[in-house]
Amino acid sequence: MQNETVNTLGGGNDSALLEAEVRHAVEQGHDVQNIVRQLTLRKISARSLDIESLRQIAGAVLSGARAGAQKELQQSAAQTDVTRTRLKQAVAGLDAALAQLAEASKLALEEAAARAQTFSSEDLARARTDLESLEEMFLETLQSSASGVKDVAGEILHDLAAHGRTNGSAVGAQLKETLAVVTHQLGATGRTQIGAGLLLAQATSNLLRQIAAGVLTGLADHVKPGHPQGKGD
Repeated sequence: MQNETVNTLGGGNDSALLEAEVRHAVEQGHDVQNIVRQLTLRKISARSLDIESLRQIAGAVLSGARAGAQKELQQSAAQTDVTRTRLKQAVAGLDAALAQLAEASKLALEEAAARAQTFSSEDLARARTDLESLEEMFLETLQSSASGVKDVAGEILHDLAAHGRTNGSAVGAQLKETLAVVTHQLGATGRTQIGAGLLLAQATSNLLRQIAAGVLTGLADHVKPGHPQGKGD
């Protein structure tokens, strides 16, 4: 089921497809966090790595998760605890995917440095700007998904957003390391005055494809959700 779910996203660029696949994953309730993480990574690696594209992807994931949860809740009020767990797993999967995006950017920078290559200062500056706003985008999109219709799923997402702001997230924790490397590379690029180097977005995207395909499984296991499981598990 997991591979079937992930593979159906394939080469599609339609956010509606991502939303539908996430909804299906939540409804099925099997390995939700990992499936959502992989679906998100595949979508990210197929798109341009700018903050607005990432916001659209995060929005589609959360919309799908909420839709899947609402279907469960319509069946029985007793499903609330199960739905809470599945929503938390879906959000954790999105969080982990964004953390792996930040991790892949760091790895791409370190690999280039090891080969005595460099990214252009423009690439690095753009990457730093987007990365600096990545956690806030995640939390804002989570809060936005919780707003609007007042229902149990919305309340759960609202609690998760508040918990993320108070306790931090996996992507926020990873960004501290990644941004330190970006800042260091910017300084090195400025000193050496090397202009057109490698494309950071492309290098990062290539790493994300390997992660989504299960090639870099160590990295997938390394990045864990930054918030502990709470009530309702």
